[in-house]
Amino acid sequence: MKTEGTGKLLRIFVGESDRWGHQPLYTAVVEAARAAGLGGATVFKGIEGYGGHSIVHAARVFDLSSDLPILIEIVDIEEKIRAFLPRLDEMVKEGMVTLETVEIIAYRMGAPKAR
Repeated sequence: MKTEGTGKLLRIFVGESDRWGHQPLYTAVVEAARAAGLGGATVFKGIEGYGGHSIVHAARVFDLSSDLPILIEIVDIEEKIRAFLPRLDEMVKEGMVTLETVEIIAYRMGAPKAR
């Protein structure tokens, strides 16, 4: 089945070493997004980048950075994304969040699997 529509792309930029309680922040954000019923989330690990402090973090042979850039992307309808933002306000202490309007084309087969 194919569905199409307009939605929001939520991008969350954090560091690999950022934590929420006892787990990595990116894991906690994905779990919170799932609990909120958002359509899906993907985490990308960057090989190089810098943020607000202008410190370059890189995955190079001689650099043993343990704080590589992490990007979390979540796509859903605008209402659900905006409803999730207060939860991010609680969780993200340092980082950046962006929102973009996107056209969504989703391909799905059958009913969702039981969790």
